[in-house]
Amino acid sequence: MELATALDHKRSPLAQARLQRQLPVREAAAKAGLTEDEVSWLEEGRAYRFRSPDDALLALLLYATALEIDHHEAREIAGLRVGPRPFSANPRTRLAVLAAVAAAAVALTAAFVLPGRAEERAREAQASRLASEAALPKPWQIDVDVLNGNDDIAHTRQVASRIGAFGYHIARVRRANRFDYPQTTVYYERGGHDVAERLARQLGVGTRPLPGGDNRRRLVVIVGPRRGPA
Repeated sequence: MELATALDHKRSPLAQARLQRQLPVREAAAKAGLTEDEVSWLEEGRAYRFRSPDDALLALLLYATALEIDHHEAREIAGLRVGPRPFSANPRTRLAVLAAVAAAAVALTAAFVLPGRAEERAREAQASRLASEAALPKPWQIDVDVLNGNDDIAHTRQVASRIGAFGYHIARVRRANRFDYPQTTVYYERGGHDVAERLARQLGVGTRPLPGGDNRRRLVVIVGPRRGPA
């Protein structure tokens, strides 16, 4: 009995709504036009099991409509504050059902669908970036001058070694025109912005244009003080 009570406390509001209507999973699924697995996914908060966020949202709408969830129950599902039911309210009115469906949809969307879409957009952005980088010249086709702008030749050589480890061709390592550069920066000539951004991401530094040149396959890295990723 204690175990059964403990399990009852773990049931989701959707599962509780179904049990209050004395509907087994099979019957609830048939009423909503869903599979038993889909009902379980909804009740257990596993919307990620659906093929897409839109499929999850549609399943929720069908299930909430089939259960005729009222506004009070919808607020419970959404995790919102639930007040006492109005004495004269009819929880089975069409308006209450529609409001409940909307509230439940918002709850699931906020909890599962929107994060899923955000992750999908992030994956698409990453794929787009990788495709763009694939079209760039290969690292070993890029000449990189590494300049000591911090009066620490050992640190400058370490940065040059890192750049070489990424596959770039180190053209030369030498001192810069001064030793007071505040931070490590990747400089690029005309047409070399994307190539510079790739190396800058690898080093964790910024980029700046280098006036007076048009060699898109040449980069200049001026190494600043020994701090940060580079």
